[in-house]
Amino acid sequence: MRQASPLPTFLIDRYRQWQASLGPKTLARLAALASEGQRPRAMIIACCDSRVMVTDVFGGEAGDFFVHRNIANLVPDCRPDSAVRGTSATIEYAVTILHVEHLIVMGHFGCGGVEGCLDLFTAAPDAPAADSFVGQWLTILEPGYARVVLRGLDRTGTLRALEREAILVSLTNLMTFPFVSKAVAEGRLQLHGIWKDISEGGLECYDAGSGAFRKV
Repeated sequence: MRQASPLPTFLIDRYRQWQASLGPKTLARLAALASEGQRPRAMIIACCDSRVMVTDVFGGEAGDFFVHRNIANLVPDCRPDSAVRGTSATIEYAVTILHVEHLIVMGHFGCGGVEGCLDLFTAAPDAPAADSFVGQWLTILEPGYARVVLRGLDRTGTLRALEREAILVSLTNLMTFPFVSKAVAEGRLQLHGIWKDISEGGLECYDAGSGAFRKV
């Protein structure tokens, strides 16, 4: 039997406030998007943390960005098999159907998923929780964790470094998808890695030439 409860009052109130705020220009834009379809130039893979909003960084309206969110903004490597893979399917759709020109991985300060990964591998480096969806998902970040622990940083420094490693691991894994690597090689797609400081509003972008994140 399906389980679904009525929307809570606070959500209905917020919806009605939003609906009442729509002007003629916005309504016309929404109608055009509905009839003509979407043509976003960029896809953004971000963390599902409620404090991370893509539009806070780049602004934008409906139709501007194709957005996928998951724990710790991670991209798994390409594994063509019979398993259901939501992140991989979303990337495939963005690149092969929408033909986005830019694919951006956005990490952030204070990522709970990254902290969970650190605790997971610190406590049980050889035995991630097999019965935990979160635990299994965070094993994607294991290569980044292996690099960070060699630096001898304190916990705070390790967390900040691992947040950036989550971005780098995802960028590396993106290139294991044939349709991504082909589009990059042909100049139809660019990959980008950014880290957002949600405490101050700062933004850093990964510079492949120097191998470091630079302030924007």
